[in-house]
Amino acid sequence: MQWKLMCEQQDLIEGAGIAAMLDGQQIALFYVPEAEQKVFAISNWDPIGKANVLSRGLLANLKEQWTVASPLYKQHYELQSGQCLEEEGVKITTWPVKLETGKVFVACK
Repeated sequence: MQWKLMCEQQDLIEGAGIAAMLDGQQIALFYVPEAEQKVFAISNWDPIGKANVLSRGLLANLKEQWTVASPLYKQHYELQSGQCLEEEGVKITTWPVKLETGKVFVACK
């Protein structure tokens, strides 16, 4: 697995998402200090709304899972697995993330 430096931890916004590019694809990075993992990387593409908007979604802790609600139609996607809570057959891509000495790295697939 290859790790790519995405940004500094201080570039992230606590409790919110930012958009970034990873190998030509838009991703959304979320900084959740309350979560064990702290930083999550998911696809920025909302497959139901058909737009790159998930970085602007609202974070929530539902059933002990951190999720983001799409700003378009409000479907919730689990940050860990990418599973849509409202649509069983819909799932977005997620990437492993690590924090090291204040830097955010995302695994390239």
